[in-house]
Amino acid sequence: MSKELLTTKELQAILKVDRTTIYRMADSGRIPAIKIGNQWRFPRKQIELWLWKQEEALTPASSAGMPAPTPAPPSADIPIQRLFPRECTQVILDAYAGLMGMMLIITDLEGNPITAPSNSIGLFSATDASPRAQQRCMAHWAAMAEHPRLQPHFAPSHLGLLCARGLIRVGSEIKAMLIAGGIAPDNWPPDEAGIQKIADSLYLSPDTIREHIHEVHHVSKALQKERLPYVQRLADTFSMISTERLVLIQRLNQIAALASDEDFSMG
Repeated sequence: MSKELLTTKELQAILKVDRTTIYRMADSGRIPAIKIGNQWRFPRKQIELWLWKQEEALTPASSAGMPAPTPAPPSADIPIQRLFPRECTQVILDAYAGLMGMMLIITDLEGNPITAPSNSIGLFSATDASPRAQQRCMAHWAAMAEHPRLQPHFAPSHLGLLCARGLIRVGSEIKAMLIAGGIAPDNWPPDEAGIQKIADSLYLSPDTIREHIHEVHHVSKALQKERLPYVQRLADTFSMISTERLVLIQRLNQIAALASDEDFSMG
């Protein structure tokens, strides 16, 4: 099975260019690339399509002046929270969370929530009142961001419930995640020893866990498999929204800067 992501070294072997050139191309958006932490990775299928388009661009019709694709703009100077229109994003999340029978939330790559949870569960709401639980939850989400797999897959959370994440790109960089979870595994609920273990890890009373232990989402294995691809598809939707919003914000900033310069020159 071929790798989903190519390393810089692997791409060097394909393109026959030095590492610095690849970094420049990735930074400027001239080549399909995603940034995971501080490292660039290159989606194999998108690279293959990009190479095909480069070959097509060498035809006489293309060299006659066809416009080059506009590179995705950098987003480093704009807080990620500004790239998600709050009300619109929450409405979309609420609708999909209900249809999928899962809890959905968008976070940054450090696990900090950008939206409120949609279709939340009682167990999450009860434990989230504890600062320790919030820390554990954010740490788990941050760890999910570092996983190298592109496609979502279900794995146990700090509460023992199943969750998965879809990656949200802004331009060429992964900047946020769509977390889907709150799903009970087959062996739910845990026994008394398991409840005590969860309570101890979150600095909560076992009674709190016990009272809400059944307030979770139940999704069959068949439905999990059916709905899992929609986690990344929905994340891709938010990638489009956030990237277009980034372009809009930068254009507005440019207009404001031009207006400021004009006012200064007139003064």
